[in-house]
This record gives sequence, structure tokens and C-alpha cells, in this order.
Amino acid sequence: MPIDKTIKKALVLGSGGIRIGQAGEFDYSGSQVLKALKEEGIETILINPNIATIQTDPQLSDRVYLLPLNVKYVEEVIKKESPDGILLAFGGQTALNIGVELEEEGILEKYNVKVLGTPIKAIQTTEDRDAFVQAMDRANASVCKSEAVNNYNDALRVAKKFGFPLMMRVAYTLGGRGSGIVENMEDFKKMAKRGLAQSRINQILIEESMWGWKEIEYEVVRDSEDNCFINCNMENFDPVGIHTGESIVVAPSQTLTNDEYQMLRSASIRIIRSIGVIGECNIQYGLHPTSKEFRVIEINARLSRSSALASKATGYPLAYIAAKLAIGYNLPELKNKITGITTACFEPALDYLVLKIPRWDLQKFQKVDRHIGSQMKSVGEVMAIGRTFEEVLQKALRMLDIGMKGFVGNDLDPIEDFDELRYELRNPTDLRVFRITEAIKRGLSIDEIYHLSRVDKWFLYKLKNIINIENELKKLDFLGGDRDEIKYWMWRAKRFGFSDGQISDIVGSTIFDTIKIRKIIRKEFGIQPYVKQIDTLAAEWPAQTNYLYLTYAASEHDINYDLELKEKLRKVIV
Repeated sequence: MPIDKTIKKALVLGSGGIRIGQAGEFDYSGSQVLKALKEEGIETILINPNIATIQTDPQLSDRVYLLPLNVKYVEEVIKKESPDGILLAFGGQTALNIGVELEEEGILEKYNVKVLGTPIKAIQTTEDRDAFVQAMDRANASVCKSEAVNNYNDALRVAKKFGFPLMMRVAYTLGGRGSGIVENMEDFKKMAKRGLAQSRINQILIEESMWGWKEIEYEVVRDSEDNCFINCNMENFDPVGIHTGESIVVAPSQTLTNDEYQMLRSASIRIIRSIGVIGECNIQYGLHPTSKEFRVIEINARLSRSSALASKATGYPLAYIAAKLAIGYNLPELKNKITGITTACFEPALDYLVLKIPRWDLQKFQKVDRHIGSQMKSVGEVMAIGRTFEEVLQKALRMLDIGMKGFVGNDLDPIEDFDELRYELRNPTDLRVFRITEAIKRGLSIDEIYHLSRVDKWFLYKLKNIINIENELKKLDFLGGDRDEIKYWMWRAKRFGFSDGQISDIVGSTIFDTIKIRKIIRKEFGIQPYVKQIDTLAAEWPAQTNYLYLTYAASEHDINYDLELKEKLRKVIV
């Protein structure tokens, strides 16, 4: 299907000023959509009051309005600019909510503005619980036993009927605002009143709790001709009950069997077709840890925080492709930007791991509750690429820039009381990874840590592996010990994400500081990192990209260096 030639001018809604739950991650998607539209000769108008993002640079769009994102101002811009179409999927929940309001108030029809991409009806289906349940029934996908209510008395009635614990969600809010797992009626009464006030349509959803289930996410793309594919699947380190924006997330999933992966993949394609999304959407599942029972938690019919991670993880430009689909193109008509050969319909295949960890700044606030749950508190995130889970976790922990050297080797005040430590494992804070370190080192079994935290045992054994390597490093005699043994454990430590500085601190010797570990020990044994290339198709096709990462878990470079050129030029990595 060719491009819609009637679209000469398009309005793009941003996500608004930076605050927790919005803005930062949508700068990437907003910038890509503007680029995609300009390539087709479409005039672009952007409304976004955030001057601290690249998308508001005048070079990216034809006209920028630094105005508040609400119906009143958007209508004024529509009246002045007379756009042919509007794109709602690239500014997070803020843009989505405004788009729904513009439709409900008849403003889009009044000015003859066409919604490009996912239609309003599909957006409303994902946000309205009754319509959502009906769509999931059509897709043969289970949802939690739940009931949507619009007043306080009905909320109390449903809570009594379901019993505790319960999960409470608020309709049309950012970053899970107002939601959470509720253990008793006293807490429920407070949350219900607050949630009803926070919702744009005064609606809260009360549902059975799935605390402790695995949380799995799929990024799905569909065009107007019903072509679908899975861009990426991701697994949350943390169980259901912790917002995905608060979770450590790894791509691709690590603990799913092939049957489970294919089951959720098939469900994802049925779901996106049932709802009618055109472009990209994020589907979140709860998967029972010991059976194939699953529930659809929610669907984001837009580019989301997870979409940004998936796009960076696979190298697949999700927002760019979604924008092309919104103006009429189909997936087989578009090229994969990385291979330059295959179409955009090819599913990425990863021969590496990507891990995301959120970044909090909770220590800046007095009396703040540092516990994390279904409401988002993080203000950013970091992403690491490597070949083993241990490697990417330790890389990411260092990149958080909070003074941590990795999973081990940190100066963190311990929790002396075992009961308090167990409480923190059951009720996690922003330091939950390091509390797991502490629990393993102090002798708590993997079974007990799993029972308290519901972090899958596969992840816990990987974390224990890091501690085992730390213990072996402490035993080494770098001055007079067996050189083969030192070489083996140095190679193993580097393969599993230990930095030279971290090894130096673990060895605890002033003789071998970071520089000497690097120059004398590691270089002596020829333990060097290799440059690997992200190609999205696990080397099935040659890649045309310089999207690179360093790892010790390899035996050769993916890049052929010209030795003569290397001698002539001094190269700098930023």
C-alpha cells in the first residue's frame, strides 16, 4: 500500500515537561517520527513545552509550539495550522489522553483532522476495562478477574467481594500513578479515594493480585494490511507487582521455555489484531512461575518506555517504522535500516543480552518512601550489552553512577538484623539487588530468597555465581601463586563483568591497584575485550551499522581493523 498522498501537513504531540513517568524516553520516539515524516515531504508541526529535548530543536520540525499539552491549546494550534493528520502514539500517555479528549469533544471532526496510525477506538479499547476484556476474549487471552468502578461505594463492594490481597489500577494515568497491591481494607480506602480523584474518567480497576508471577513483555508491530511481527520480548527480573519502569529488565527473556515463548508470541499477534493497532504496541503478561497459565496485564497502544528499550536493544528503529506505517506504508515495503537488505518485516534475532536498570534519586528527598512497587518513581535508566547475564548486570550497575562497582565489592552499610533483611527482600527498595547480595553472603538459601522476593531462581543462581567468582579471586596469590590458576580466574572474572577496579578492591592489595591489574596481570595473560556488532539477525545477514559493544566473552572482533590506518590515526571513543 503506498503512502497516503492526502497527508501534506501532520501534527505531532509530545509528552510534555520532564517529570517522573514521562518525557525523557519519548524524546527518542518524537525525534524519529519527525525524521520519518520529513523524509516523505510532509510538513511537521510539534507541540511540546519541553525545551530540554532534541525533538524541540527547530531543525527537526517545520514548526514548534512550546505550549502546554492540553485540549485548549492543541485546538488553537489545529485551528491556526489546519493539519491533515495527527499522530498520538509518540508522546506517551499524555499525548494519548489528549487525543481521546479531542475525539470525544468532536474537535478532530470539526477541523477534519485524521488520526494517523492506531485509531482512537483501539486506544479506548486498551484504556476502558470492559472493552479491553471483550477484546481479550476475542483474542483467546486470559485477563485477571477484575471490575472497573467509578465511585467509592462500588469500590468498597468489589473489594469485599474479591478479598485481599488486591491489585488496584487507575485509568488514564502516567507511570502507574495511584496503583498498587493492597493488603487490607484500611489501605484500600485511602488508595481508592485518591485513585478516583487522579483518574481522568474517575475510574479505578480492582483485580485479583498476581504478586510473584513472572512479568514478560512483548513489543509487537502491525501494519494496515494485518502483517505482524514481534520486535522483541523482554523479561522482568522483578515479579509482577513492580512497575516495569522500576524493574530490572533483560532482553531476550532468559527463563522461558520455548513452549512458553511461542505461546505468548502467538497470543501477542492475536491481541494486536483483535485491538486493531497500526504501528507498535507493548503487551505485558503475568506468567505463572510453575505452569503455562498467563494473564494479560495491560497493553500500551503507543510507543512506551519499554519500546525505547526494545528499539535500542535490537537496533530496530521502532518509532521510525511506526511513523511510516501511520502514513500508509506496509512492513514488506520498508527496508531494515541495519541490514539494508531485508525488509522491516523480519523479526530481530539477538545473539547477545541487553539489560536495563532504572535510576532513582530518592536520597535527595527527606522522609521519602524508598520502597518500589506498581507506581513509578525512577527518573531514568541505563542499558548494558554483553554475552552473559552476569556481565550485563555488573556493567549496568556501574553505569548507574551511584558509587557501586558492580554486584559485589561495594561499600554499602549492611542490615544487621535478619528479620529486617528478610522484610526488605519481601518489600523491595531501590537497593534490592544489593540486599540479595547480602542475603546470599550471609547464608540465606536460594529457596528462601526466592520465597521472599519471587525473583526467579535462574537469576538468583546467576547472582550467586558472581559471589562465587569473588570468593575465588580473594584466594588468589598474585605475587607467588600458580600463574595458570590466576589466568583462569582473571579470564572468568572479566567474562562475567568484573571491572579491573572491582578486582583490585576484591584482592585488597595495595600492590595491585587498578592500573597494575590492567597493565601487569590482565595484559600479561592477553585478556582483552573484543568489539562485537549488533546486527539484529544473529549474523544471518551482514549488518551495515556501527552499533557496537565490548565484551570479553568472545574470541574475535566483528570489525576488520585496517592496521595501517590504525597506526596513522588516533581514535577516541566518547
